[in-house]
Amino acid sequence: MSAPPVQRMCLIGVGLIGSSLSLAAQRQRLVGEVVGCARSEATRSKALELGLADRMVEDPAEAADGADLVVVATPVGVYAEVAERIGGVLQPDAVVTDVGSVKQATIRDIGPHLPDGVHFVPGHPVAGTEKSGPEAGFPELFEKRWVILTPPPGTDEAAVERVAGLWRGCGAYVERMTPAHHDRVLAMTSHLPHLIAYTIVSTAADLEPGEMAEVVKFSAGGFRDFTRIAASDPIMWRDIFLNNREAVLEVLQRFNEDITALQRAIRWGEGEFLEDRFRRTRELRSEVVRAHQAGTFDPREPDKAKDAGSTS
Repeated sequence: MSAPPVQRMCLIGVGLIGSSLSLAAQRQRLVGEVVGCARSEATRSKALELGLADRMVEDPAEAADGADLVVVATPVGVYAEVAERIGGVLQPDAVVTDVGSVKQATIRDIGPHLPDGVHFVPGHPVAGTEKSGPEAGFPELFEKRWVILTPPPGTDEAAVERVAGLWRGCGAYVERMTPAHHDRVLAMTSHLPHLIAYTIVSTAADLEPGEMAEVVKFSAGGFRDFTRIAASDPIMWRDIFLNNREAVLEVLQRFNEDITALQRAIRWGEGEFLEDRFRRTRELRSEVVRAHQAGTFDPREPDKAKDAGSTS
């Protein structure tokens, strides 16, 4: 049997994405040893129980020592701290990647701490559910989903291909973008929808207790979808909004302008305008379905095909 492409993978963070990557990579025999890192003793114990790693440690530097691939799967807000901790132990020719939803901030916070000879290939798997923690992972998460890589100029192509090959081996499609372009695209496709969902559910939560109880009782499909999205990891999303603020504020301004136009059409009874808008959005939904990006299916819930898309 040939040796796996990655001899030792260091996994810093074992939430939904990290745990799913470990399970998928082990299933496909893409990695040899997996060394995981988590701050909480309970998380480390659960990760070992679930077979997410061969060893679990608390110190990122201990986890990264001797690894040929380091995957940072923590909230974006602690990237700089993690990179500073691991920079001194990384072996020459090691590859560092991540799974965060913001890429310019990733390069800003991780890149300066990596020594010469270590390759940096930022990445973002556009896949997820609203669940978090090591128990949330499942190996099929990335099948037929996109992973976007944003290597800085001059990055070693062999290192980029090592990361791309890992994701393809897990069933994903791989695309390359510049970091700035990634952040603008994801601000529209992921970050703004989450911001809207958090706002709508927060508005409902502020209703009078009796009204709120009825909202919960009679939740229609649309509101249920918003509550699912709004159940995503609050720390992760706090960090995403703070680290992609310019792109998010830009698309939020456009959204506010469109909301104002719809508000005016409803007030003045402009049915033709409303119907035209709704037809255009219906056509866009059809394009999403044709592109096979209509949802993420969790095989552990066979009766719930999740028309969820990404939550990251």
